[in-house]
Amino acid sequence: MRYTFENCTFDTDRRELYRGADVITIAPQVFDLLDYLIRNREHVVSKDDLINAIWKGRIVSDSALTTRLNVARSVIGDSGEEQRLIKTLPRKGFRFVGPVREAQNGLAATALNRLPVDDAEPLALPDRPSIAVLPFQNMSGDPDQDYFADGMVDEITTALSRFKSLFVIARHSSSTYKGKVVDIKQVGRELGVRYVLEGSVRKAAGRVRIIGQLIDAASGRHLWADRFEGDLSDIFALQDRMTESVVSAIQPKVLQTEIDSAVRRPNNLSAYDLCLRAFPHLYSWTRGGLAEALRLVSCALEIDPRYGFASTLAGSCHFINVNQGWTADPKSEIAEGLRLIRLALSIDGNDDVALSILGWATASFSDDYDTAREMVDRAVALNANSAFAWELRGFTYELAGQLEEAIRSFERAIRLSPFDPWLPRRFTGMGIAFIGLGRFDEAVAAAKNALQTNQTYGPAYRCLAAALAHLGRDAEARKTVAQLLEIEPLFRISEWVAHTGQWQAQMYIDGLRKAGFSE
Repeated sequence: MRYTFENCTFDTDRRELYRGADVITIAPQVFDLLDYLIRNREHVVSKDDLINAIWKGRIVSDSALTTRLNVARSVIGDSGEEQRLIKTLPRKGFRFVGPVREAQNGLAATALNRLPVDDAEPLALPDRPSIAVLPFQNMSGDPDQDYFADGMVDEITTALSRFKSLFVIARHSSSTYKGKVVDIKQVGRELGVRYVLEGSVRKAAGRVRIIGQLIDAASGRHLWADRFEGDLSDIFALQDRMTESVVSAIQPKVLQTEIDSAVRRPNNLSAYDLCLRAFPHLYSWTRGGLAEALRLVSCALEIDPRYGFASTLAGSCHFINVNQGWTADPKSEIAEGLRLIRLALSIDGNDDVALSILGWATASFSDDYDTAREMVDRAVALNANSAFAWELRGFTYELAGQLEEAIRSFERAIRLSPFDPWLPRRFTGMGIAFIGLGRFDEAVAAAKNALQTNQTYGPAYRCLAAALAHLGRDAEARKTVAQLLEIEPLFRISEWVAHTGQWQAQMYIDGLRKAGFSE
């Protein structure tokens, strides 16, 4: 749960307190005290209530309790004299009296509801330098070269993400600003970052020029600007130089770079180009789009068989075919997907994307949950800024039955990429976890959040129908079933379970049956 009052944000899931953009250090007992007072703010709580809740009935002196209350007031900007937020009622107890807004879905709901409007409530800044890389302008005079500029942003974002001292917004969320005239301060508020990198790229006659500028989003002040140019064969070196310059501007004391990503790069630029062209088809999330993406990355692998990134993309295509039921031979597709992902990891054992995919696939298709968890945990340890890795960690832990941990992972993915085109998957994953925990109202909210982003995403309708059925809201459940069948007229529970290759929470399947889906 996330509570906001005055200039404070109190996050019970992350056990964090922010005042403005600052993270406030707070002792565990003081945090628990604030949590209890805020959750019970509708009535007065007695001294005994607090002792039972915070100290589990142990003997606590009046002075110790008073000390904790004074500290609690202090960290939220209140005092014993003012009592604007925490009020003492003599001989009765205590009450939190400040106006409070709460987000039922924690960071996830806050992120989704943060549409790009001027009056959006800003996200709290992380406790480390945070940055978003905005879409670069294509200065080549050829709209067909947009994909190259997008690929440049993707590479620089990936390189920045390898710095564990930074908080980096995923490219999918930054890309929502493409083609728009933006207010950098507004971007900072919407994405919850301190710094914004913007730039341009010109590709012509075998040469490339990158221009970048780093801006303090809070003040709008330009901190750094530079130009990098050379032959196309130097493209990766240019990207590295730009990344190092950006990091040095943000973190002057960085002594050792972490851009050791050369192993994921191709030996032939044509293979790189083909992979960039595959992305829009992959993100279309259609059968035809996926087939074209697989064709392109397969061509890339023919040119450069040791290109790990192409191998990872190809493996993902095979797994999506299985997961969506788009193949007549799922066993062969799974085997080929595993071969390709393992090939990528044989090239670079620290490839967090490939590692997270293999962890999810292991949980999905072999039920070896211990190994799967180890893989996804290592993936997020390698790159804590990867929204994709956190998402697959969520699905992996969900398959393993650890639903609370799955929800925390989905929330982390959403915070890292609050405007991601794959948000519906993350919200739906959360919704299924909520159903497994019996938290059906929260599951309804999560599914509706998913559909707010994409009204044709079938899994979100299934999640919503199951949650509504468990709540006894039968008319709404039947309406949701009808909406799904307009999108997927041949949907059957048994076929869906068979082609996903995944264990699904029994309570979720029971909800689908109650909603009226055919077996």
